[in-house]
Amino acid sequence: MYALYQKYKHYDFILFLPIVALSLYVRLRYFFFLANNSKFPDSADSQWYLAYARSLISDFDIGSHMNDLMYLGYNTLLTLLLLIFKNTETILLIQTVTASLSVILVFKIARMLFNRTTAVIASIFYAYSWDITLWSTYILTDSFFISLLLLCVYFLLKSLESDKKAYKWLFALTAAYMCIFRPTGLLSFLFIVIYLVIRMDKRKAMAFIRKYKYALGGGAAAIIAVFAILLLGGKLTPLIQSLQYNAKLVLYNIYAKGWVYDQPTPGAMPYKPDYRIDIADSLILSFLVHNWDHIAVLYARRVVAFLGRWVWLTDLHTLGGIKRFVIHMIPTFLFLIGFLATIVNRVFKKTSIIWLSFLAIFIFCIILFIDGMYRYRAPSIPFIAIAVAYGADSILRTLYRFIRKYADKLPWKRNSVDL
Repeated sequence: MYALYQKYKHYDFILFLPIVALSLYVRLRYFFFLANNSKFPDSADSQWYLAYARSLISDFDIGSHMNDLMYLGYNTLLTLLLLIFKNTETILLIQTVTASLSVILVFKIARMLFNRTTAVIASIFYAYSWDITLWSTYILTDSFFISLLLLCVYFLLKSLESDKKAYKWLFALTAAYMCIFRPTGLLSFLFIVIYLVIRMDKRKAMAFIRKYKYALGGGAAAIIAVFAILLLGGKLTPLIQSLQYNAKLVLYNIYAKGWVYDQPTPGAMPYKPDYRIDIADSLILSFLVHNWDHIAVLYARRVVAFLGRWVWLTDLHTLGGIKRFVIHMIPTFLFLIGFLATIVNRVFKKTSIIWLSFLAIFIFCIILFIDGMYRYRAPSIPFIAIAVAYGADSILRTLYRFIRKYADKLPWKRNSVDL
């Protein structure tokens, strides 16, 4: 048995296969618990997505409203799944299995960027993540989007490590699909572009631009021309109007009430907003400028709230409260240790995709709002798991080096040598 272990210990599948089984067990157990009790969770958004998908099945007509275009990827996927499988329970099963198997992507990404220990720890964190399990049982964009984002990052890293064009094409396809899957996908892609700029060889990039300058310039001009034609022709008017309307809803229904979440909570900060519209005839710009001080405080509260609802229940006046606070802060502490370790170990440039992917979701939640069930935070969970795992791995390695360095200097060690 030991000889067999020595032969295969360097093969990653020996490690991640049990973790894949664990991830499947955790999520399928919850899925079948709900299925046996006929109590799959539901929401108003779920009903909207299902109604929209059924309308596409009966009459495939995609409009130009924000919800039509910015959720095009998910809407068409859900429509296709409904068309094939007819019932939502099968779709939820597929979603659950997909979320479970995405632990492989977490392992692979952490392995490529850090090391095997980090990959194992991160995968176990992902396998036990309640957020991942919960949202895999809803007909919502979140679960499939998390898997898509992980797949996009995986192909991104493979395209940078390998000369195979297949990885570059797969990255381009998953990135394009992610951009139309839901609005967060577009923001995530922008941060992926930042990562590419950080990683790229500047000389090769300039050589590529000089070589294809006319093709690149022509392509950019064509895109601008098409956009101008659509804008002047009024084709984008429904999209722009729906974006403005939704921005107004967020400002007047959430910002103006000082809500940290999408509903009143103990962390809310009521104030008297200034509704004047006198800057560039823009409701949005006027509201942000006139209420900037209150909004700044609101953003600060959301930064704290991003940690979890437990922050509002923290009691530092009792020993029990302090203990709970310390326990809740352990992941944050390990996350920060992981971040600092990438700088100290000079791997920040290579691993910055983890922090940038997290930052995209973080900014989205801070600027828009954090929903009461932390659904919008869920896509950051795999990247938080990897960062926390690297923090834990860094501490373990530091302790190991410390013990090895000073073990022989311990009193009982010296006495044993003298004897």
